[in-house]
Amino acid sequence: MTAATRRGIFVVAGYGNGSGQSRIRPVNREFAKAGYKVALIARGVAGADALQKGADEIIKAGGDAAPFPIPSYDSSAIHSAFEGIKKRWPNEPIQVTLYNAAFGVWKPFLSVSEDDWKQSVEINVLAAVAFAKESILAFKENELNAEGKRGTLLFTGATASIRGNKTTSSFSSGKFALRSLSQSLNKEFGKENIHVAHSVIDGGILTDRRRERDPVAYEKIKDDLDTLLRPESIAKSYVYLAHQDRSAWTWELDLRPAHETW
Repeated sequence: MTAATRRGIFVVAGYGNGSGQSRIRPVNREFAKAGYKVALIARGVAGADALQKGADEIIKAGGDAAPFPIPSYDSSAIHSAFEGIKKRWPNEPIQVTLYNAAFGVWKPFLSVSEDDWKQSVEINVLAAVAFAKESILAFKENELNAEGKRGTLLFTGATASIRGNKTTSSFSSGKFALRSLSQSLNKEFGKENIHVAHSVIDGGILTDRRRERDPVAYEKIKDDLDTLLRPESIAKSYVYLAHQDRSAWTWELDLRPAHETW
């Protein structure tokens, strides 16, 4: 993995606990190949183990990466992670950030607990706000890059970002809020050459978790390019967003496989 251009730092929050991490690993690899230092943020002990493995994978391939585990996604922990990133690479600007963390339960409305609602708000909204604040403050310190940007803030959305369903009351509420946040930030900070984009991931993704859940079904569909999103394709779309020049920015990118019945 060689990089022709030094691009600065790519920061991703929401790496996962390892079982489904193939969803985000290709994103990290694509940004590393494009010349970015990769900073991985996740919470909890399992998250820390997955982060180290992810960083080691990038380093082994010739890139540069480091894990930044945090105890929770509260504002102080996220601030601490960003401070750690700046100390790790003091001469590199934080150029692209991705908020990929999410919390969801799929239950009938009357079965959704108060704790479920609290976690949805904390992860899908409050933590996203804290991550966005740290990202934008970092971008404000940057000079314009080759694309005429001071930085790019990306948010991972879902079908639930634009459409509620029978068992998604708490998840959709959080994802609707995240989408609205991204649009507001896009409008407010675009004039400062800070690009904010939201990606709707509309469809199933071919991940390790899917394979572990049903190995037989996975083998039948793993080579079908029409029905499931490929993590590698999502990754390329995120790099595309980060490298758009300032004359034509995308706020929302809607990604789905060809045969998704939307």
